[in-house]
Amino acid sequence: MILPTYNEREALGALKPRLDAVLRPYSSEVLVVDDDSPDGTAEFVRSLGEGSGWRLHLREGSRGLATAVLDGFASARGEVIVVMDADGSHPPETIPRLVEPIRERAAEFSLASRFVPGGSDEGLRGVRRLISWGATAIARPLSPVHDPMSGFFAMRRSVIDGAELAPVGYKIGLEVLVRCRPRPVVEVPFAFVPRLAGTSKLGSRQILGYLRHALRLYRWRFLGPGRASRTR
Repeated sequence: MILPTYNEREALGALKPRLDAVLRPYSSEVLVVDDDSPDGTAEFVRSLGEGSGWRLHLREGSRGLATAVLDGFASARGEVIVVMDADGSHPPETIPRLVEPIRERAAEFSLASRFVPGGSDEGLRGVRRLISWGATAIARPLSPVHDPMSGFFAMRRSVIDGAELAPVGYKIGLEVLVRCRPRPVVEVPFAFVPRLAGTSKLGSRQILGYLRHALRLYRWRFLGPGRASRTR
């Protein structure tokens, strides 16, 4: 279980009991990859102790959701990897339905989707919803899934073994879908809900980073790896 964090101390406190309850039937760990948050996120995870099933990977001098998840991939010990936001907008109660097709080898990649029957994006409001819809429209030609912008997913570690992942910005799930081409992929409905605490990190820098990332993936997808690297 990989949770990338930056200033998520308050949200983690509310999320922890729900996540622990969901993970109780599994042999699991929760790996918090923290970008040196000034709000005490790292101290909170350390305070849980070694027997809690929670572990801290502290990144000093590095920031960015996608690269945090990449570091989580390298540090995680499990064969099945789940990635979700730490702010509570991704309900942990969805995890068993995400993990089941991976454990049963019915899929290589399982995506929590807002845009299949039973899913919703009610947690987004106003400008954030418009930005999300626009980003989704840009990404859809890259992958056949309904919700290519979802950052809530599960996969078997073998999907990324040997892959050259180079995300820009925050959409690591899209990076894996395009560059690793897992098959089959299943989509599980979930309701994107308002965050438990804190404020969104989405801003102009993140939007520009996403556009750069999408351009890279279009080159990779439609020109091929060799030509894409020559045209960056």
